[in-house]
Amino acid sequence: MKMTWKWAACGYNLLGYQSTEEIIKLCRYAGIPAIEMNSGFTNGKNDKEIEQMGRQYKDAGIELYSFHLPFSQEDDITSFYETKRRDVVQRLSRTMEQASLLGSKVVILHPSTSHFCIEVEGFDRYLQQMERSLETLIPAAEEMKITIALENMLPGIDGERFGSRPEHFTIFVEKFAHPHLGFCLDTGHANVSCESDGPMIFFDVMQKYLVAFHIQDNSGDRDIHLAPGYGLIDWNTFFKKMDEINFSHPACIETPPFGPADHYKYSPDAWKKMFEEMGVLMARTQSIKK
Repeated sequence: MKMTWKWAACGYNLLGYQSTEEIIKLCRYAGIPAIEMNSGFTNGKNDKEIEQMGRQYKDAGIELYSFHLPFSQEDDITSFYETKRRDVVQRLSRTMEQASLLGSKVVILHPSTSHFCIEVEGFDRYLQQMERSLETLIPAAEEMKITIALENMLPGIDGERFGSRPEHFTIFVEKFAHPHLGFCLDTGHANVSCESDGPMIFFDVMQKYLVAFHIQDNSGDRDIHLAPGYGLIDWNTFFKKMDEINFSHPACIETPPFGPADHYKYSPDAWKKMFEEMGVLMARTQSIKK
């Protein structure tokens, strides 16, 4: 098995660093070839500053393939309050523009940021509001030449959430299929939603439309964002599936390094160790396949 993709660091875990120059220096030391960006990097900056930042990373050989759109409770594209939903779509459209200016090709979008149970609130109500939002967001993405990637969600405390089941993504394909709409598979979320086979189940449903990955581990009962290999996910099987679809873009390791941090700032050695351990996991998979 030849690894056709590269790993990306999660930008949320890099916001403790003070400057682009400092992050680039870290990436070079730790062997980080790509970063999944987010609005923490672009907030408060004008278009020219964002483009300049993107050029700095590009010149340093660091790819900014994916960008995670905001996902607070105020960022819900399926809000049942129409005024709020419209405002969310407008704000996310602007954030998508910033991602495009950075040079990102994919924006990660949560189907909903609501934690309420679909059995109570009604799946079709969420789906209707999603349709209204995507009617604006997909054409915007097409114009910007980027792809929206819907991410699978965790279940709620009292039942399933919108986007937390594999069958939801089958419905999304049937209803919203478009060249500029794809999926992001979050392995940790899948491991909680469908137990030990979850990542593979979601993979099989999503595989034709996978444009991004959030690679993280856990114990199967909660979302703790462990570095791969520190939880219970079967990475050998999962990496083989990635190889089978010839995935050729950066896949985000959506975890911090496994170790202590100083005010959420992890040491360069900790980052280097995490990316070296990913190489060990890949080598193990390649050995087993042979």
